Amino acid sequence: MGPPDKKMTITLEHLNRIDAEEFTALLHGLYEHSPWIPQRAAAQRPFATVAALKIALQTVVRNATTDEQLGLVRAHPELAGKAALAGELTAESTGEQAQAGLTQCTAEELATLHRLNDEYNTKFGFPFILAVKGPTGKGLTRHEITAAFTRRSRSQRDDELAECLRQIGRIAEMRLNVLLGTKLLFGDTVMQWSETIGAWSDDETNLTCAFMTDAHKKTANQLASWMKEAGMEVHIDAVGNVVGRYLSDKPNAKTLLTGSHYDTVRNGGKYDGREGILLPIAIVAHLNEKKERLPFHFEIIGFSEEEGVRYQSTFLGSNAIIGQFDYSLLDKKDAAGIAMRDALAEAGHDVSTIPAIARNPADLLGFFEVHIEQGPVLLNRDLPSGVVSSIAGSCRYQVELTGLASHAGTTPMNMRKDAAAAAAELVLFVEHRASLAPSLVGTVGQLQVPDGSVNVIPGACKLSLDIRAADDATRDSAVTDILNEAEAICARRQIQLKVTKIMQAPAAPCAPWLVSQLAASTQRAGVEVFELPSGAGHDAMALARITDVAMLFTRCGNGGISHNPLETMTADDAETSGVILLDFLRNFKAKA
Repeated sequence: MGPPDKKMTITLEHLNRIDAEEFTALLHGLYEHSPWIPQRAAAQRPFATVAALKIALQTVVRNATTDEQLGLVRAHPELAGKAALAGELTAESTGEQAQAGLTQCTAEELATLHRLNDEYNTKFGFPFILAVKGPTGKGLTRHEITAAFTRRSRSQRDDELAECLRQIGRIAEMRLNVLLGTKLLFGDTVMQWSETIGAWSDDETNLTCAFMTDAHKKTANQLASWMKEAGMEVHIDAVGNVVGRYLSDKPNAKTLLTGSHYDTVRNGGKYDGREGILLPIAIVAHLNEKKERLPFHFEIIGFSEEEGVRYQSTFLGSNAIIGQFDYSLLDKKDAAGIAMRDALAEAGHDVSTIPAIARNPADLLGFFEVHIEQGPVLLNRDLPSGVVSSIAGSCRYQVELTGLASHAGTTPMNMRKDAAAAAAELVLFVEHRASLAPSLVGTVGQLQVPDGSVNVIPGACKLSLDIRAADDATRDSAVTDILNEAEAICARRQIQLKVTKIMQAPAAPCAPWLVSQLAASTQRAGVEVFELPSGAGHDAMALARITDVAMLFTRCGNGGISHNPLETMTADDAETSGVILLDFLRNFKAKA
């Protein structure tokens, strides 16, 4: 059977109704020369949503044999390769490469791409695959394509094969959008807004948006503007939280809260925190356009500070909301000697009104937060969204080991008091102990030999210790074992040990009654319900002290990297999270 008539309107209902042969023929262009993928997916019909169809197709790819997967990858053309120059690509590939400007390459750019193609193929044995229309669907620049080529060429073969298959899945979902005429209600808007505010930074070379800087204040004002345009009542409070309220028409209505932070780490990503503000605003704009009100007030909070970059004090915004702002921080100074109270005053905020920010728990129905995952779990399961079960509690320590510095050439191995060797043992034990429970992680992120020299046995060593788990009991058990082991190592090696606790935050389990409603909305969106813990801290941890909380994760691309310019998500995944949250709002039931 030939390709479908260009004038023919193809719908999900039509795809569910036709026979398997016609289904396969209609979807023949999604995957390069690989009709076996839609052929196998046809058996899983009917699909409740387009998202369910996309996941089913990608599941076929994930469950295929390695030979089939390699065949699929090798069926794809090289970027700006010989087949492209000879006009031998499929219509879909031709259009995609043209949109990315690959048909307009200079001779030098073509030479670079051909060299990269050859080197990549020699190393891995298959062509480099990249969805050149990118996470937004608007197209990557030639510089971005070359950078991805270079970065991914350093990967291991199995990891790179998996990434190629994910890129093929992204290509297929965008082709399916075109075939079905799919218009994204939320995803495109969120990606565009992210680009707008992602361009405002304290640093010219990267995205850094710290508390009460010019970029921070400009971002706050823009968020307020978008909230007003969406039909919300808006104000910026005394610590810089941007608050929008979409009012209910029901008398005595209570308030359901959502939000996240708009500050960033140094050299951060565009979506961390910000997705959780922008996506709800886009949803409210949609509701307002339809003149649809909710049976509760819906409040979106862009928390002013969560990362602690400028004043090394996290959760300033959310702590003010829960009435637990630490007023001693107002006198804390940044690296330039500017006190927090002065930074707030310069921005026009009256610190004497901070107590009025606190919410009354009796007025609240709960809090939920949508956030990019900041990890690879959803990515590796080919799922666009996941329901968070708990936010990990963490303990952080500074560990100082003191041995005896002595000559590296004259001190026998059995007579040494080597602080670095003791630290090495401890680091490996942390790695071992943290691997014994599913949600438990342990990290030594800082490791120093003060005044170390190449020919001197280390007499001192300093290291950090970060232990996290989805529940406090699991975390505390690991901490006890690790600190006991540290004592044993130091006693055996005749090393002095000093341990200082620098932070402890309790785990924040998500409320089961909220989790079940998010799960039901996820299922109705056609997405497998997958629950996972959050290893990162979030504003929801603070809100959990005054109300029940829940979280929804959106898949993170580029291997799950976050707090990094490579942090990414797609418009389609943002759309899926938006569909889930809209359904959640429309079907929300207050706690009995």
